Amino acid sequence: MPVRRLVARAPLHELEPVFAAIRERAGVREEHDPAVVADAVAAGERAARGEELPHVADERADLTAVPFVTIDPEGSTDLDQALHLERTADGWSVLYAIADVGAHVEPGSALDRDTRDRAETVYCPDMRIGLHPAVLSEGFASLLPDQRTKAAVWSIDVDLAGQIRSARVERAWVRSVRQHAYTELSAAPPAEARELVQNLAELGAARRALMRRRGAVTLPKPSQEVTRTAEGLSLEFRAARDIEEDNAQVSLLAGQAAAMIMMNAGIGILRTMPPATAEAMTRLRRQAKALGVRWRDDESYADMLDHLDAASPQGAAFLVQAVTLFRGARWEPFDVARADGSLPLPQVLTHGALATPYAHVTAPLRRLVDRFGLEICLAVSAGRPVPEWVREALPTLGDDMAGGVRRNAQVDRECVDAVESAVLAPHVGEVFEGIGLDERTVQLNEPAVVARCEGDVAVGRKTLVRLVSAEPGQGPRFAVAS
Repeated sequence: MPVRRLVARAPLHELEPVFAAIRERAGVREEHDPAVVADAVAAGERAARGEELPHVADERADLTAVPFVTIDPEGSTDLDQALHLERTADGWSVLYAIADVGAHVEPGSALDRDTRDRAETVYCPDMRIGLHPAVLSEGFASLLPDQRTKAAVWSIDVDLAGQIRSARVERAWVRSVRQHAYTELSAAPPAEARELVQNLAELGAARRALMRRRGAVTLPKPSQEVTRTAEGLSLEFRAARDIEEDNAQVSLLAGQAAAMIMMNAGIGILRTMPPATAEAMTRLRRQAKALGVRWRDDESYADMLDHLDAASPQGAAFLVQAVTLFRGARWEPFDVARADGSLPLPQVLTHGALATPYAHVTAPLRRLVDRFGLEICLAVSAGRPVPEWVREALPTLGDDMAGGVRRNAQVDRECVDAVESAVLAPHVGEVFEGIGLDERTVQLNEPAVVARCEGDVAVGRKTLVRLVSAEPGQGPRFAVAS
């Protein structure tokens, strides 16, 4: 039986109307209203004059002499974070600049109301629909190189064991000196970045070791991505690069520091997730055994991941099953001084996968909740009360985020389905080699597709499947080939 291995692309112009229809059904507005754009433009004009909005209470330090750098995907222009990292005799000194979006958004303005409705940036294969107008998120508020930019700068001291010794955040002017891409730093770092890459690797290793001792777990599952080139859209599975994992540890470090500040102050919003139950872990061990994945009785989940081959059929199927451990994540606001007692501390304070309290504060250009989390930490660090406009937003902020994330996840899944169908449509009836992820799902490597499959799917094993249909809007469907 001939087996098809297909590396194909779908023309972008044919899919653009499909993507637009998906966004319209989900209620994603591609354009920002004129009043919203006007607010953003006015904020940029104030920033250029060095002015602050009335709600900004803090003095702004001048840290433009610090040689901050950014590390992001190739071609990014909405740059939330810039980093300066120094190795000390007994650990690391981290300066982490975050775009000070709160200084540009006036509470109650059209821009503020619009971000509450959008909740986060939407990424589609044909366009990115920003949480904020591009003039803000890709312009004056972005930590672009050689631009004097308003930032909230974290100062975090970390010991050799990865523990936070001290952390605070302040408003400042900063100037990034270089924009690095992950591809550049992972392939052949330039001479001026080698020390940074080394320091990041050492800090990342210390932080991961600490998290592991605490019982933190990860899910090293390759992500399915739509790749856009001049020839069209294609699909691939991509695992995170080492530099991405190390850079992410700095963001997690700031999120942990923010959670500590919030909990000590009795006000904030945590990103929580229940820990895996003993029953769920027992069930996962049984599934590992059924799939032929080696997991000794004396090994923890994290220990087992050290030797799991995530690219193997058994490993890929196992990681699909392991998703059941990572459910129930929420944004939990609290304000223990609230007179009506309606926002007590959450019952679950930790993020189960991180095994520590954690808050979102490092991506305010792309995620609504980070702006409010930063404002709380800035107020506490400065020794002043949390602004009333922040306290008033807290009760509904978690629901605002959850609704936006659900909507955008739907858009993402439907757009990927559309690309899968477009790539495969000319090949209905042909046979492909896939891996059974569960009893109803297969994963193809060429092209990188995950789809429903009819018949007796051999979970964790290579299986020949026939493409039954690839209808626009439905995603491809396969059946086990006889």
